[in-house]
Amino acid sequence: MPSKLRLKRIADRINQLLSEMLVTGQVSDPRLAGVFITDVRVDRELNFASIYISSLEGKERQNEILSGFEHASGYIRSTLAKEIQIRTFPALRFFWDETPERAERIERLIDSLSEHDSDDKQKKENSEPN
Repeated sequence: MPSKLRLKRIADRINQLLSEMLVTGQVSDPRLAGVFITDVRVDRELNFASIYISSLEGKERQNEILSGFEHASGYIRSTLAKEIQIRTFPALRFFWDETPERAERIERLIDSLSEHDSDDKQKKENSEPN
């Protein structure tokens, strides 16, 4: 069984190579335009590589993007297996990562709170007699 460090290195290498494939156009599926890899996790037995993806457009294209990756998974897996030398290459599973969308929502909430606080301060300053 590989060490945690080795699993992390394999996952990082998959992330790097897959990102390069998307940027250079090796995977030419138009459904995968504007997509980025947020995380890759490899299980302890090297049976599965879970790839978490997101898009600039957000959740609207989630199903289209996931089906594009499923369609290209055989090509992606064989290309990655040629670059990463391990006995058996893990099967690829693609998941939608909502982290960027959640982060944006949290930032909007924080901004609205800070705007609300500044409005309250101005009201207090204006209502205080000199």
